[in-house]
Amino acid sequence: MLLLALDTATDGVAVAVCDGERVLASRRAGDARHHNEVLTPTVGAVLAEAGAARADVTDVAVGVGPGPYTGLRVGLVTAQALALAWGARLHGVCSLDALAADAVERGAVTAARAGSGEPVEFLVATDARRREVHTARYRLDAPEVDGEPLTGLRRTAGPDVVAPAAVERGTLPVVGRGTLLHPDALGPAAEPFDVDAGALARLAVLALAGRAHLPLLPVEPLYLRRPDAVVPAGPKRVTG
Repeated sequence: MLLLALDTATDGVAVAVCDGERVLASRRAGDARHHNEVLTPTVGAVLAEAGAARADVTDVAVGVGPGPYTGLRVGLVTAQALALAWGARLHGVCSLDALAADAVERGAVTAARAGSGEPVEFLVATDARRREVHTARYRLDAPEVDGEPLTGLRRTAGPDVVAPAAVERGTLPVVGRGTLLHPDALGPAAEPFDVDAGALARLAVLALAGRAHLPLLPVEPLYLRRPDAVVPAGPKRVTG
């Protein structure tokens, strides 16, 4: 297996290559306004860094959001085009799930409270624009397979789009760019802020092996809100 992972649901683009055992190369590039310009060059750079050719890629995993319309579409269309051109299998991953997985791997949350082994719950909150956040709730149990922490990760609510003040967090820890933008409602800024494609790749590999509770998804965008554009009404009469 050689899996290319990419995500454009958060600021910038994230790209990684994984051989099924380890991440061979991973990069973030650009910002919220330049997904289209930097995604394809970043894919090329990551493949080169991994010493891989396009023909070696067997699977493409892409973050399907939730995220802003334009950036999300860039990622999904690029993933679909690359998978078609390379004859690779295509998989969708919830971008919030990838953020949650990254938080677990970084040790931002832990499945052991003072050695008790009790499950831990936490929230992920990302920027949804319009003074709202995309959010989901997770539970981390003790690892179920070979000590791999991500096998104990489950999403228990969401994804949703809400005002920061409407997030029911109680005393739960929150990670994601939402904490950076809305600390009064979501608590202190806590990394990871944006999706790491390496974490997305590792999560996809576990899901393909049937070792993850976080499922792969259809490659369709998760917008969670109605589009701004509407079909115009018929022409107005200008005469009585």
